[in-house]
Amino acid sequence: MPEFGTFDTLTPEVIFAAAEQAFGRRFSGLLLPLPSYVNRVYEMEAADHERFIFKFYRPGRWSRAALLEEHLFTLEAREAEIPVIAPLRQANGSTLGTAPDGTFYAAFPKRWGRGLEPESDGPVWRRLGALIARLHMVGAARSAKHRIQLDPRGNTLDEIAHLLSCGVVSERVRPALASTLKRLLLALAERYRPGEMIRLHGDCHKGNILERPDEGLMLIDFDDMLSGPPVQDLWLLLPGPVEECSFELGELLAGYESIRSFDRSTLDQIELLRAMRMIYFLDWCAKQRSDSGFAERYPDWGTDAFWRSEIAALENQLALIVES
Repeated sequence: MPEFGTFDTLTPEVIFAAAEQAFGRRFSGLLLPLPSYVNRVYEMEAADHERFIFKFYRPGRWSRAALLEEHLFTLEAREAEIPVIAPLRQANGSTLGTAPDGTFYAAFPKRWGRGLEPESDGPVWRRLGALIARLHMVGAARSAKHRIQLDPRGNTLDEIAHLLSCGVVSERVRPALASTLKRLLLALAERYRPGEMIRLHGDCHKGNILERPDEGLMLIDFDDMLSGPPVQDLWLLLPGPVEECSFELGELLAGYESIRSFDRSTLDQIELLRAMRMIYFLDWCAKQRSDSGFAERYPDWGTDAFWRSEIAALENQLALIVES
């Protein structure tokens, strides 16, 4: 499995050339970096003062086909009048461009909004559930062939194999990590019963939802779009463990089921999905550890102490799965 690339060649000159190539128009000197580690995201201004958001995708993470599937999903959602921020068509007729250094990029209209803070507000949780259900109506309409398919015997197995072979774990702790991951993988494979598999947002936590005055809730950042069970886009919204969030989960499901049916038997998959996400994140970090900003952001990542802490967390998650 390939490592992710870096942005070492993504200079301001390359960025401005890409923006002008995208729309065949001049841009001012504004280049405002926005918070993002996985990709590089900038606010830019055309000569006529129109503002755009340009996202430059991390090299090696997604293929062109996978990125176009993400774009198609968001365009279909917008066509269904679901509030999302969809990529703009560029001068070449596509939503995806290639910068002079080879980096894929997309352009988006600038939208304002505040972060969502649902706390214990029942109506907001119901609105969230209904919004996700509407997205899933679109997601179920076609399949995605080039994105991750959530399956411990597929993506999780590959992630574990990469983690244990790419040199990020010392021989002092590797046997313990390998043992934990092997037992966890076996438990996942035995218990994973996802039911319906559809296109999902994939990273549907409150940080990827904006609340716009007088417009309501808006879904953003489909970068982790994948195929999986609908419950994946619900449990990530919960503010804590499932057993502590019965009110929020009940309101989410009430809103969801007002739009689309939901298989409640898949709620028992949440701790399995949490374990798969833990492994995915470890592998995600391993693949981009050579990035210039990684060590600054995660200074202790990969140390023996780090892995011992992760092994303990994975063992706790395994116990939750086995005992449930």
